[in-house]
Amino acid sequence: MTLTETSCPIPSITPLAAGDLDGAIAAARAAVGLPVGSRVVAAMSGGVDSTVVAALLKAAGYDVVGVTLQLYDHGAALKKKGACCAGQDIHDARLAAETLGIAHYVLDYESRFRDAVIDQFADSYLRGRTPVPCIRCNQTVKFRDLLDVARDLGAEAMATGHYVRRSLVDGRVQMRKAVDPSRDQSYFLFATTAEQLDYLRFPLADLEKPQVRGVAAELGLRIAAKPDSQDICFVPNGDYRTLIDRLRPQGREPGQIVHMDGRVLGEHAGITDYTIGQRRGLNIAVGDPLFVVRLDPEARQVIVGPREALLTGALTLDETNWLGDQPDIEAAAAEAQPVLARVRSTRPPVPAKLSLADGVVAVVFDQGEEGVAPGQACALYDPADPDRLLGGGFIATTTALA
Repeated sequence: MTLTETSCPIPSITPLAAGDLDGAIAAARAAVGLPVGSRVVAAMSGGVDSTVVAALLKAAGYDVVGVTLQLYDHGAALKKKGACCAGQDIHDARLAAETLGIAHYVLDYESRFRDAVIDQFADSYLRGRTPVPCIRCNQTVKFRDLLDVARDLGAEAMATGHYVRRSLVDGRVQMRKAVDPSRDQSYFLFATTAEQLDYLRFPLADLEKPQVRGVAAELGLRIAAKPDSQDICFVPNGDYRTLIDRLRPQGREPGQIVHMDGRVLGEHAGITDYTIGQRRGLNIAVGDPLFVVRLDPEARQVIVGPREALLTGALTLDETNWLGDQPDIEAAAAEAQPVLARVRSTRPPVPAKLSLADGVVAVVFDQGEEGVAPGQACALYDPADPDRLLGGGFIATTTALA
């Protein structure tokens, strides 16, 4: 079911106890780690998290400049509930900045966002891959282009409302999970480089979401009870297939649904309707449950099989990023470094080892893993320190568990 305005749960707000607001302000100051009065850009999406970040930085004594990105068409966005960077959200960010008494800029990044995120999203489905557009957005528009803007504005750091921790250990910057595991966003930030992490700050790392809403209520911010985003921001009502059909109509070419043993079981109306691991909507009458185990866009085939066929023994990575102690991920892979690998945001990390063959980095699972789809991200954590993000990459290929 796609969540609508009426189906969104009522946000939970934890009233602050005496001293809690002062503690949150002090934690924000510690997270920034710069002298009071330093200029910090706050990335403001109009949601609760980023607004509270701006408010805490202001209360902590920093020279705060709010920046909001207009990422897609306002006319469509104004009709879209539960999404970041939409028309109402930009309005909310403006009002929040006015309430806080901080400078605020809205930047038109529609063309960059379309090129780096929306077109890549559609092309991925056309190639039979399962993209993660939020990671692409963080990797390109937000943590590359927006950081350049922050530096141009004379800021010494940029703060965001992501739930993740930035730590300095022996003079080296690390990314770590947030205190609230249900909100941790380290998976979505695996592509953040060490250079970017030097400049970024995450003041919400020690707070749970109800506490963040409590801070907003205590500070009199009107967005304290605003619902969280539910869908991909640029996909109206969560209907991504309609968007893909409009942008890449060639994905609507029909083809066959084929069992992995070679039997043709039925027809499909377009390969973009399917993702790895999908069970529902196959419209084939076979006694045992079948799942999508592979997509062949060139042959326009959807290959299905039993659940055990989804078990992956290994995967290869491209577009890798490394935040570990070795010089790069290739060096770590050459040492067969043990890792905890997370292949989807909804799955826990599982034990694995890195390997290197012909310059290609692979992740070899100790016991196999489900839900592995090319195009998704694989975030890597340290088995000796599971809260520490080591980096990761996008899944290029998979090998079935033998």
